Amino acid sequence: MAHNDRKKVLLTIFGIFILCIIVENIEFMVIKTDQTWIGENIICKIFCILVVAFVLTKEKLHWNELGFTSRRFFRGMLYGFSLGVVTFALSYLAEFIILWAEGKHPHLSFYISNFTMSEQNVTGTSLLAVFVCIVGNVVNVWAEEGLFRGLFIRLGCKEFSQKQSNMIQAMLFGVWHIISVVLWVQEGSMTIPQAIVMGIGYLALAWILGYEWGICAMLTGTIWTGTFEHFFNNFISNTLHTVTETGADEMQIVRIVISNILSLTIVLIAARIVRKRKETTADITTA
Repeated sequence: MAHNDRKKVLLTIFGIFILCIIVENIEFMVIKTDQTWIGENIICKIFCILVVAFVLTKEKLHWNELGFTSRRFFRGMLYGFSLGVVTFALSYLAEFIILWAEGKHPHLSFYISNFTMSEQNVTGTSLLAVFVCIVGNVVNVWAEEGLFRGLFIRLGCKEFSQKQSNMIQAMLFGVWHIISVVLWVQEGSMTIPQAIVMGIGYLALAWILGYEWGICAMLTGTIWTGTFEHFFNNFISNTLHTVTETGADEMQIVRIVISNILSLTIVLIAARIVRKRKETTADITTA
């Protein structure tokens, strides 16, 4: 019976994921909202939010049971933004050092573009562009955190451990980001060998962040730390660019890799400290 229950949970999670990724593929490959003035594939994110809302209604649950609660909101905001600021400050510094070592003269430039590790769609620096970027990222973060760190972990924990549930959603979060690579192959801007390398990179980097934000959700009991770091990461990548005389964001991949690994490392250390404290408290209580 337990095996059948686990299978049912997995089928539910994968079914919801497949439904959402179908809509994502249609938007990326057909509608291409990210290539418009919006600069973000927002339709599939709105669809994800609606799917989560539908499942919550069906299961008689509420958003706060996914971690969207007023409890620890400001603490989560502080932790999330702090993680983003610290890790990106160090990663931008590393990027500058590498570019200087190559004899280039990097400087920071603020303008709005869609986030991608291979090419950019610049939308400008107007207040409208900034506003659209903020709104797009809010919707994006709400959708992805609600679906992956919220709903999928909640459903997974019915039959799996928290760690197993976190691994499942992080894996799916990585797959969720492969569509960009598929699109570049379809458009002819990337060869299949290049796409394989880039796809593995996207999968790994998205998995790292998905796993990290899942740990944050389990540590705090809310979704806010991962949500605010997610928003910061996307917004800073959309707006603050490293420019040299030969181009923009030439070493962006280095920046992203360093910030992701640093962020995961910090969270893993924090999780270890929390676990040790709980074990110590339990020993004291038992004694």
